[in-house]
Amino acid sequence: MIKIVDGVEVTLTDAEKTEITQRQNNMLPVAKRAERDALLAASDVHALADRITDEWRTYRQALRDLPAQSGFPDVDMPVAPS
Repeated sequence: MIKIVDGVEVTLTDAEKTEITQRQNNMLPVAKRAERDALLAASDVHALADRITDEWRTYRQALRDLPAQSGFPDVDMPVAPS
């Protein structure tokens, strides 16, 4: 990995590479929660009292439970009912 300093390419130090990796890893849970939140919001229309089915209820609960799963944020998103 490189960085540009005063217009010159400079190789990153091991410490800089480690810091970048740590920052990226810290963002993974945030990104996964944002994806989950978007899926929940998109499924809100199916959560209306007169429209909700057991399949949608299970799907939405799986989305809400996602951060508690072992291995989070490296987990698969549940699949929406068809």
